[in-house]
Amino acid sequence: MNGLQIAAWGVLPYLVIMLFLLGSVWRYRHDRFGFTTRSSQMHESRLLAVGGPMFHYGLLFVIAGHAVGLLVPESLTERMHVPESLYRLNALMVGGLAGAATVAGLAVLVWRRLRVRAVRRATSRSDRFTYPILATVLLAGLWATLGEAESPYDYRLGVSVWFRSLLMLHPDVPDMAHAPLVFQLHAALAMALFALWPFSRLVHAFAAPVGYLVRPYVVYRRRGGAVPPATARHRP
Repeated sequence: MNGLQIAAWGVLPYLVIMLFLLGSVWRYRHDRFGFTTRSSQMHESRLLAVGGPMFHYGLLFVIAGHAVGLLVPESLTERMHVPESLYRLNALMVGGLAGAATVAGLAVLVWRRLRVRAVRRATSRSDRFTYPILATVLLAGLWATLGEAESPYDYRLGVSVWFRSLLMLHPDVPDMAHAPLVFQLHAALAMALFALWPFSRLVHAFAAPVGYLVRPYVVYRRRGGAVPPATARHRP
């Protein structure tokens, strides 16, 4: 284990977390109305209606899969009597389909942005950095997921241990330093993506209308109010 590995897998993650948090706060304080996707639906809606749901719903499943794979240790699934073969098959099928849907949705959205002139002109400088990194992160993750079926490497005993060690403020650098190249590439590009997050349109994820799921119903009344029929009949 050399100094570069310590810097990459033991120091850089915390710098990225700090930049992500402080950058998000700065963006909110100085550009509160910029927490948006800068919707271009008025320019083109057909491709957006196809690529948008594929990308966003696929990404939700990808994030859920990462949460389970990184945070749930293998010892817990063993105590729950979940065979490792079943776990890997589920990760391959669900993760593979979710990753493929996300990549396909992003491809449609990028094609739309390149093909429709008005949408292309609305592309910001940060988008030109964000989209290639996002695409490479997804492709590397899909490659790692599909390649795991034939690989003897178990990321739950390596990458996942490293990730949980970061949360414990005691980074286990060797576990990540000895991981296959595709996992290292996926992690490094993911850190780059999170570093860019507060300064790109990705920040709109913080403005998702989650409150609409739990807010009370809004009751609408006619202007002026209607006179109840019973009152109208007894009026002199």
